[in-house]
Amino acid sequence: MSRSRIHIDVQSMAVADAIKALEHKTRVRTRDLPEVVEAPAPLKGKALKAAKAAAAAKAGTTGGSGEIRIIGGQWRRTRLSVAQRPGLRPTPDRVRETLFNWLGQDLTGWRCMDAFAGTGVLGFEAASRGAKDVIMVELDAGLVAQLRTLQQRLGASAVKVQRGDGLSLLQQVTADSLDLVLIDPPFTENALFLPALRAARSAVSDNGWIYLEAPAEWDDAALAPLGLSRQRYLKAGAVHAHLLRKAPPAALAEAAVDAA
Repeated sequence: MSRSRIHIDVQSMAVADAIKALEHKTRVRTRDLPEVVEAPAPLKGKALKAAKAAAAAKAGTTGGSGEIRIIGGQWRRTRLSVAQRPGLRPTPDRVRETLFNWLGQDLTGWRCMDAFAGTGVLGFEAASRGAKDVIMVELDAGLVAQLRTLQQRLGASAVKVQRGDGLSLLQQVTADSLDLVLIDPPFTENALFLPALRAARSAVSDNGWIYLEAPAEWDDAALAPLGLSRQRYLKAGAVHAHLLRKAPPAALAEAAVDAA
């Protein structure tokens, strides 16, 4: 074999070895690269709404923590952590501020009942403004424990937390014994509103007040047969807030005539 042929073969072997080395290095680098995962296309329209609804439902069923803020009285600006529950709907700040403006802010010496307490924010607002007695009634055992924890944290000696059915306990209250009844049941419990209003009318004094928070407006035509008159009304989003009093005897007689 000639020298030139040997030289060419050596060069060919060197080139082949260099190619193999390069291929090996490329395979190693490719193996070490992270796997590329294609991002899903963004949700739109009905798919987006469904995903949001599912997330909200999951958050509601698994609980979590929220916060309420007392807006007036001795505990003004105090923030309290509260558990979240499906259907639990603390009265918005704007509505509470309006309510206690209607009531005159100073509730010194008042006897109150928060019949469907939930987070207790309405009852704590009343106690913060000087109410003498605030009975908070709640059926959910976890919320009752939370209310007692908040009561202790605030040192709210006027507040008494009682576990039970708000409607049943309201129906057992001595007639004309309360200055303020707070009625704010879950909006899905439509059957509670009418009997709760009847019981509240019996429980409050002639100069007492009933606060009703509902998913729809109660006008004078609906309230007159119950012996109640609407003094103030506010709609804020899905909340319809009503401040009620006992109707005077003349109005009761007129309502009875109309009903007949």
